[in-house]
Amino acid sequence: MAILKKLKQYFLKHFFYAKDTAPEMAYDLWADSYDRQPGNLMLALDEEVFSGLLNNINLKSKVIVDVGCGTGRHWKKILDKKPKKIIGFDVSAEMLKILQQKFPGEETHRLLNNKLQQLKNESCDCIISTLAVAHIQNAEEAITEWNRVLKPGGQMIITDYHPVALEKGGKRTFRHNDRTVAVKNYVHTLENIKSIMTGLCLQVSHLIEKPIDESMKPYYEKQNSLQVFEMWKGVPIIYGIYLTKPDAAL
Repeated sequence: MAILKKLKQYFLKHFFYAKDTAPEMAYDLWADSYDRQPGNLMLALDEEVFSGLLNNINLKSKVIVDVGCGTGRHWKKILDKKPKKIIGFDVSAEMLKILQQKFPGEETHRLLNNKLQQLKNESCDCIISTLAVAHIQNAEEAITEWNRVLKPGGQMIITDYHPVALEKGGKRTFRHNDRTVAVKNYVHTLENIKSIMTGLCLQVSHLIEKPIDESMKPYYEKQNSLQVFEMWKGVPIIYGIYLTKPDAAL
């Protein structure tokens, strides 16, 4: 009975009391504390998955576009690879303010209606989007726009919360003013994402899917949530895709 009571309290706190909030509003609220999240499992996994995929790409003298850039969590490792330019897009003005404080003078734009309107056709070498696709209602519209600005022979890296976890009721939540805020998500299955890619002639070169396993148990132990760990063990929690756009000359 004690275990059932504890599980009920956990889900009431993290799910039922958390109303879905539009990404723009949610990330405006989250911006000030976003970079101060010790023990955040999703950010740790995203770091691992994204870094592994990024190692496949030579970014030297390339133009990089980061869609859903947030506070620029990955920008240092990207800039260390000596790109020509990195351009960030995000729906949250507050997240972009934090990014500008960390990387003064770098180019950023508010993302409106999935449009990268400041960019010309085939004007960038690499598109990056981490932990953002599920916040986009019309994924096909967004990815089609990304493909528009990507040069032939270019690369694309996408990571996100796994749709299987979202289907099971997983939410991206944070605490703000002593309440739990859940960011609005849409479930885009991997089959649907890959179908969109195929329709755009983008080629999936590498796919990573990471389930919750024993290596992640310490994150749940620190939150005194081992029962939740046992319930979610084996469930895919994050995915990463590395894609290439065929060279027009081939």
